[in-house]
Amino acid sequence: MSTDAHVIVNLDVPGPVISRHLYGHFAEHLGRGIYGGFWVGEDSPLPHSDGLRLDVIEALKALQVPNLRWPGGCFADEYHWRDGIGPRDERPRVVNSHWGDIVETNHFGTHEFMALCELLGADAYVNGNLGSGTVQEMSEWVEYLTRADDSPMARLRRENGRDEPWHVPFWGLGNEAWGCGGNMTPEHYAQEARRYATFCREHSGNRLTRVAAGAADDDLRWTRALMESLSCLGCQKDPTNVFQAISFHYYTHAGEGIQTSPARGFSDDEFHRTMRGALDIDRIIAAHTAVMDAYDPKGAVALVCDEWGTWWRAEEGTNPGFLEQQNTLRDALVASIHFDAFHRHAARLRMANIAQTLNVLQAMLHTSDDGGLVLTPTYHVFEMNKGHQDATSLPLHVLASPTVSVDGDEFPAISISASTTGAAALVSLSNLSADAALPVRVELRGRAARIGRARILTGDSADSTNTVDDPARVAPVPFDAGIESGALVATLPPHSFATIELDLG
Repeated sequence: MSTDAHVIVNLDVPGPVISRHLYGHFAEHLGRGIYGGFWVGEDSPLPHSDGLRLDVIEALKALQVPNLRWPGGCFADEYHWRDGIGPRDERPRVVNSHWGDIVETNHFGTHEFMALCELLGADAYVNGNLGSGTVQEMSEWVEYLTRADDSPMARLRRENGRDEPWHVPFWGLGNEAWGCGGNMTPEHYAQEARRYATFCREHSGNRLTRVAAGAADDDLRWTRALMESLSCLGCQKDPTNVFQAISFHYYTHAGEGIQTSPARGFSDDEFHRTMRGALDIDRIIAAHTAVMDAYDPKGAVALVCDEWGTWWRAEEGTNPGFLEQQNTLRDALVASIHFDAFHRHAARLRMANIAQTLNVLQAMLHTSDDGGLVLTPTYHVFEMNKGHQDATSLPLHVLASPTVSVDGDEFPAISISASTTGAAALVSLSNLSADAALPVRVELRGRAARIGRARILTGDSADSTNTVDDPARVAPVPFDAGIESGALVATLPPHSFATIELDLG
């Protein structure tokens, strides 16, 4: 790469607010995500709070987790919530047919999940069972969780030890209805979503954002069918307020499909194909947004990406159905690219959930039963970027950038976004080249600025990772950045992510 990256950031031109919920998480009954991850049980020698592992909770609290999605995923559409309440030793065992074909004890259920959310300070995003459940079952779960008086479900909750209702702001109407959630057509699911949403009542002042399950990737048929069920093309009237958001899922891989290539030991070309795949999230969000804008020009209905991340082959020696994979600097850069796109599209995209939080796919943390706890490279991107949560996005213009070539395609070597909280700004920068440094000049227009703190995340190679024996191999360190003639100047080493905090005058 012979050209420097040249970017303009307008510090005095506010864009849409970056909802903190774009930094949401996902915990499914899958592999060691719940059992052996969050839940160690009340008899565990590890420090815990009523069975919830405390070092995990403390590590995640540093990320300011805004919301947590549960119980799935594909598991949600075979989960019957009454199996997970009452005395644990009396709860029925069932088969988790989607993930490993193992027996599910139901020891972690509604009360345990809500206790976890309270410990994390996170809002609950509960995904209801539309695939194999009933409207009544879903309706009664909402009542059980959120109603304050002496209704039948409120009384049942009190019998199980919880007097006051919980605050549950987000409710999923099934999951991946095009596949594991029922193999439905978009039009059929749209009618089902309207029916289920109608009976997900708002009790005792609890306001629900009902999230209709939408597309895989850029299958716009789903978004169009769901929007048509709420409004008409080109109408200026507000959409019918049946559900308030539409989701989509997008997983990144190295070009041959999910679950096909290893998490480590990849070539530079495979690294660059992964970066190219991650960058495509911008096009996909824009496509769904364009469809929604045609039916909802005022932006009443939110777009939600409630599953995203990398999906590699499972680690050797683990159950393939548990989806355990190593987490490298490559994964961290996939996360940074996604957040830059999320920030650009914050006007319509208002929630997202990394898949997943612990021990599964692109996890924040890897744990072991003997007390081991590893912060992954992806964890550090979330931590370094947390200043964007609920900040105001700033418009920027990439005037020039070196490019990276792979398979005859070219893409910019730089990914960047910025936001402000008024007295400060945060700039996030990524170098997407596997082997070349990236000199960057960012013109800071509209306000005076000085550097408060600059940090960088990088490693010896793009497949650098953290382990129990070497837990800080990939961790943020101070970064040499400066301001010259009103411009932020820095040189990013290959495969690196940096954040620069600015104090504004």
